[in-house]
Amino acid sequence: MPSSPSSSPLRVPVLVVGAGYAGLTAAACLARHGVRTLLVERHPSTSVQPKAFGLISRTVECLRILPGVEQELADASQFDFVTGARIVIAQSLRDPDPKVIMGGPGRDLEPYRDLSPSGFAAVSQAVGERILRGAAERLGAELRFGTELLTLAPDAEGVTAVLSDGTAVRADYVVAADGHRSPIRSRLGIPVRGKGDLGHTHFILFDADLDEVLRDQPFTLTYLQNEVFDGAFTTTDTGSYGVGVNYYPERGQSEADFTPERCVELVRIATGVPGLDPVIVDHADFTIAHRTAVRSVDATGRVLLAGDAAHTMPPTGGQGGNTAIQDGADAAWRLALAVGGGAGPGLIAAYDTERRALGELVAGQQLANYAVRMAPQLKGDPDLPEPLKDPMAAALGFRYRSGVIAVDTEDAPVAPGNIVVNGVELEDPLRPSARPGFRAPNLTLHQDGGEDGEGRSIIDFFGLDLVLLTDLSGAAAWTAAARDAAEELGAPVTARTVDSGWWEDAYGVAAGGAVLVRPDGFIAWRTRTAPAPGTHREQLTGALRTVLGLPRNRLG
Repeated sequence: MPSSPSSSPLRVPVLVVGAGYAGLTAAACLARHGVRTLLVERHPSTSVQPKAFGLISRTVECLRILPGVEQELADASQFDFVTGARIVIAQSLRDPDPKVIMGGPGRDLEPYRDLSPSGFAAVSQAVGERILRGAAERLGAELRFGTELLTLAPDAEGVTAVLSDGTAVRADYVVAADGHRSPIRSRLGIPVRGKGDLGHTHFILFDADLDEVLRDQPFTLTYLQNEVFDGAFTTTDTGSYGVGVNYYPERGQSEADFTPERCVELVRIATGVPGLDPVIVDHADFTIAHRTAVRSVDATGRVLLAGDAAHTMPPTGGQGGNTAIQDGADAAWRLALAVGGGAGPGLIAAYDTERRALGELVAGQQLANYAVRMAPQLKGDPDLPEPLKDPMAAALGFRYRSGVIAVDTEDAPVAPGNIVVNGVELEDPLRPSARPGFRAPNLTLHQDGGEDGEGRSIIDFFGLDLVLLTDLSGAAAWTAAARDAAEELGAPVTARTVDSGWWEDAYGVAAGGAVLVRPDGFIAWRTRTAPAPGTHREQLTGALRTVLGLPRNRLG
């Protein structure tokens, strides 16, 4: 039985519910921003199931503000995901003619390696969660495992909650990262849309000697389509292997069918080794679903949905975990500014506008992949979206549109050559434009202004503060403007001088121009040319009011 709530509530700026990728990232990043945070999780620890595998460079980039985490992810990666990963569709591991999705010359991620100083991390979700938990604890976030949220009541000033250990909590904001069923989302009455439950998968984790079959392949994900079942085989970073088998209750199938003997039989079919003697380590059921919340922020503006609570998607494409981490990091920098008094409600409202649109796009692409790779019975469904020719466009080439992005006045609604999918403009990530709303392009900076030798990435500047980039000719005026605007608005703004011959071409500015980059590394505003003398502060302050979601007439 839960204890009675304490008479005096625990006061915290942010309460995070759920310790998956989204929740742990939010808690760790909030702590890094200096925001006191309490995370509660009903399970006793982080996941032991491998779940999602692989983090793209953009996701690792979001975690760079957490000391040591990028290196821990690199150390935990047992191979180079860019060149070592192999993804195919086949009848079994011994299929002589698999359809290659990724892996091998021309089918790897090598062209995208230089777009970020961060690398791809070849880790499972179980490993990633352990690393993020350690970071959150080191940075001072309070994590309570084995503790369930019992009640939640948001209002205009904050949120009141009661936990299963008897603690009453009063928070300014809540990050609801409580999974695809999301009790919080249900309590708030936020509807969902999409295809709903698509099927059930039984995941069998096993040990076996597969060296001869895999031929030293460090990672393989094989989507299985054969006469017995549809599903997938995957290697893991724990030394075990996994086979996911789709089953259908409407056909009289159930979880009870997966006896130890049946699991062994299915593993043999998946591997194509009839005499294999696998050791079953664990097996568990998962529901594959496609649904997105119609809002990612509740009506009070005090509860933010993140991860599966905001957008549940099939696993085909590996972006569910990546999107969850990005949600958590995105919620954190916004909430840090809101709690610190430097942002208005418009910045939180834009979390819904920006992240929901992207979440719907990614979930749609995962659904399209699911029909091709794991559920051929869905082929021909007129409601299925078309797969992108370049999936990395949705990872590194997407554009945010919201009230806190100050677009160029001369900017076309959609640039020539770009496409719009689910309302999101996509550009070729290999040819970034630096237009407001897009991710700030990577650029190597050298101390002497040259192009030889080692340098640092411009992305090293981003993560904690709003950053104003300019060149040497505009440095004095823009640095003074940034200092004055930060003091007036109470928001962290840092001016950085870029001494590089690549600056103008990469960021679309002329001498004396400036670019304002948010903590998430996205461009919020730019002025392509130097403003009239004496107007730098006025221009920057006006832009910052937009970017921070502040009323235009706010007084300093």
